[in-house]
Amino acid sequence: MFRALLHGISRRLPSECLVCRSWPDGPLCQACVARFAQPCARCSGCALPIPAHTLRCGACIGQPPPLDACVAAVPYGYPWAGLIVRFKFHGQPQYADTLAALLHHAPWVEPALDGTQLVLPMPLSAQRLRSRGFNQAWELARRLAPAKAEPALLLRIRDTPAQSTLGRAERLRNLRDAFAVEPRRAGELAGRRIVLVDDVMTSGASLYSAARTLRQAGASHVTGLVLARADPPAQH
Repeated sequence: MFRALLHGISRRLPSECLVCRSWPDGPLCQACVARFAQPCARCSGCALPIPAHTLRCGACIGQPPPLDACVAAVPYGYPWAGLIVRFKFHGQPQYADTLAALLHHAPWVEPALDGTQLVLPMPLSAQRLRSRGFNQAWELARRLAPAKAEPALLLRIRDTPAQSTLGRAERLRNLRDAFAVEPRRAGELAGRRIVLVDDVMTSGASLYSAARTLRQAGASHVTGLVLARADPPAQH
């Protein structure tokens, strides 16, 4: 699967590598993908790194999250953090092809996509969408599973302060009642297996809140797929 990622990303017209600025035949050179996107063992509940041959971290065993599974492609560090910032904050939606390829070739992503009925992006509030011009999660989702992706089934109904400025407890309060299912389509979720797509997972508060909303609407199984997993914020 990792070789397929290297091959798939390189099958492009010649262009400058987004990381090292060499001139491969695609937007990421094979050397950078091999160096910075190596798969690692991750908790199946929260996608944090764990020792090899371990299924779940202690926190997820003690308090299972509302996600049935969670998969991340890369750590939120160099070089991916910078690329993601340019992607969503500096008007570079064309990066979505390359970043979606990274996510699609991560272990367990393809089986999750094959086994689901709906692929939903984490939604933005109307204010954030107007400001940014596009939803980065939708740009990834529609490339991962174009036949299953639905852009407007899960809604962000309340604009909130940026999660990055808050501690974990504040993040959870911040997201209370922030998500809803489109009322006219709520019946489409009953008994369905859902994949939720986002670009970055930090504390998990956003994904967990959205997953609870989907479960309340009748979803039978919810998997989170994230491009990058950040270390959680320090507890205070």
